[in-house]
Amino acid sequence: MEETSKLQLPETFLSFLEANGLDPSIYTHGNSIPRYVRLKPGFEDALEEIESQINCKLKKVNWLPGFYSIPPDVHIARSKAYQQGTMYGIDAASGAAVSALGISPGDHVLDLCAAPGAKLCMMLDLLGDKGTATGVDVARHRLAACRTMLLKYGLAERSRLFLADGTTFSVPPTTNLPCDSLVDDHEDTFKQWTSRRPYKERKQEAKARKNSVLPQNGQPEIIFYGQGSGVIGLKKKQLYRSLDQDDYAYCGYDKVLVDAECTHDGSIKHIQKFEQWGWTTLERRVLDAERTDRNLSALQLNLLRNGFRLLKEAGTLVYSTCR
Repeated sequence: MEETSKLQLPETFLSFLEANGLDPSIYTHGNSIPRYVRLKPGFEDALEEIESQINCKLKKVNWLPGFYSIPPDVHIARSKAYQQGTMYGIDAASGAAVSALGISPGDHVLDLCAAPGAKLCMMLDLLGDKGTATGVDVARHRLAACRTMLLKYGLAERSRLFLADGTTFSVPPTTNLPCDSLVDDHEDTFKQWTSRRPYKERKQEAKARKNSVLPQNGQPEIIFYGQGSGVIGLKKKQLYRSLDQDDYAYCGYDKVLVDAECTHDGSIKHIQKFEQWGWTTLERRVLDAERTDRNLSALQLNLLRNGFRLLKEAGTLVYSTCR
């Protein structure tokens, strides 16, 4: 890719920016925008060691606890801190949305658009050893990446991941009961999660990945759950139990994050990637008025409505999107 200062935006996008009162120059100075990382709680004393690993000073973000900025050309993937899960990359805007939830230990938290998982990691960090975090997404491969991230950073214990449509998802949080008191030998009882699956189940999952579709019956599919998530020992009908609308006021989620899909035109780094992906792709994904004004707006509204429906009385919902 050429230097971003030489980025040549297509005329259609320039017209779009002009119509919305935006200066095109903001997209050609991406190299001045810092990246952000978050340290896991308890590792603040390792700051100097981490800086030596990436050969760069971490600049504290005063308004966002645990966050630090680094220059955009600094790579962290090969550092020991990143590989061992002490530090992970997460955008400051995403961190601000999670912070606004005001998560407390013991909360049951829902992320309706969870993949690829950095926000969920932060939620679980804030929960500590009490409460649960549930992540929902429509993309199986992105949820697989989310599961990998949770396991890597040692945050999987109190998490659940569902392949589901966030606009209709209705699974309530589970109560964390001692696993041993619930386990029985019934066929449809959830045992401890393992990556090993029967051949028939693995074959079905491979087919689903190839077709990139949600479960045909419309029911959410749980693809991961931690040992302290409250799932072990439940029967499927208990996990997927349906509640009356009034019941969510008492049995719903304490905190809900709806970080809805957007056009991405507010993301400078994202727009720059279209130079590699092709500007016609940008026109289809960003500038298609029907997709933006009708389909995407409807999706955002329906995600918000469902998130509010699943919220416990006096709970907190945060809605965030770039557009």
